[in-house]
Amino acid sequence: MDAILEYIPKELITTLVTIAVVVGVTLGVISYLILLERKLSAWMQDRRGPNRVGPMGIFQPLADGAKFLLKEEVTPAGADKVLFYAAPGIGFMTTMLAFSVVPFGPVGVEGIPWFVRFLIAPDVNIGIVFIFAITSLSVYGVILGGWASNNKYSALGSLRASAQVISYEIPLGMSILGIALLGSTLDINTLLMQQTGSFWDWYFWTQPLACLIFFTSALAEANRLPFDLSECEQELVGGFHTEYSSMKFALFFLGEYAHVILTSFLTSILFFGGWHFPWIATPESAYTGAWVVKIGVLLFKVGMVIVFIMLLRWTIPRFRFDQLMNLSWKALIPLSLANMVAVMTVLQFGWDRWWLTPISLGLFAVAGLISVAMKRAEIRHRPSAAELAHQFAT
Repeated sequence: MDAILEYIPKELITTLVTIAVVVGVTLGVISYLILLERKLSAWMQDRRGPNRVGPMGIFQPLADGAKFLLKEEVTPAGADKVLFYAAPGIGFMTTMLAFSVVPFGPVGVEGIPWFVRFLIAPDVNIGIVFIFAITSLSVYGVILGGWASNNKYSALGSLRASAQVISYEIPLGMSILGIALLGSTLDINTLLMQQTGSFWDWYFWTQPLACLIFFTSALAEANRLPFDLSECEQELVGGFHTEYSSMKFALFFLGEYAHVILTSFLTSILFFGGWHFPWIATPESAYTGAWVVKIGVLLFKVGMVIVFIMLLRWTIPRFRFDQLMNLSWKALIPLSLANMVAVMTVLQFGWDRWWLTPISLGLFAVAGLISVAMKRAEIRHRPSAAELAHQFAT
């Protein structure tokens, strides 16, 4: 065995171990995130939630997994079987591939065993571009799944979902350009390290508007409430996955939750300093087990973002589809463009970066005032009930 290991590069072993750990942990975490969301929703709606399988329902994910595995596989008549079976895998794999450039802890720190690495692909200096490129391919899983099902509801649901995903790709990418310009890099780990100087170096303080746009667009990309318009019982039944069941449906579901985890990691790393926290997790921290504390800090931030996303789901009502598209094209895209121009202006004239904070808040306030004025004008010119009755009568 030792003779065989001599011919295998340590770098390859480390990479394979890291991939296995990331995939295994992600799938295990997703199953218990589903349980956490069901518990949270039950708490917010004043009911018990899942409590039958094991003490406090902790074995419910195992029961759900067994149900998916044992459920009957159904393929609709007339469906394109190749694309019908491939679509869920495309959606799940594209999201999982994005994790390859996301740092899960401190990278390049001394004291960590050689077989432990917190980044699958450490030398990709265009990590942000890679993530946006690979996650944008997930729309093929949606459109192919809807078309291959040979169902009108599925086809209409896939068209609606693909329009939503493509529309929110633009503000999602433009919101990050401000940070890329400030950091002069597209490497995610380098952007993280630039925020480890102090608490006030976190990009959230100088880019609050970009953080809001990124988080909102990422929710829409993941089809999370209040943007889950790809399915609707009254109009589209289950949307693009109406005809999917058992493990094929589970793959779509896993892809959605993997997207939520990816979004939470990126939000924590790009805007909230990643593993950095004053006094306990800094680049100078050299006490025993410091790297474990840094991982704990990062996972705590990620957990808070995930819980916030779950709370939003059970708090904010759904948008109408026209409101969803208006939000992207009339609000988020102009705001992200204005934010990027503001960053370019500050850098060009060498102004202090803290000017970006009032500029971001000012842009947000102006956008809110314009939206209120437009809504008031629309209401003022809306015909009254008597005028509508007269129009219908004549």
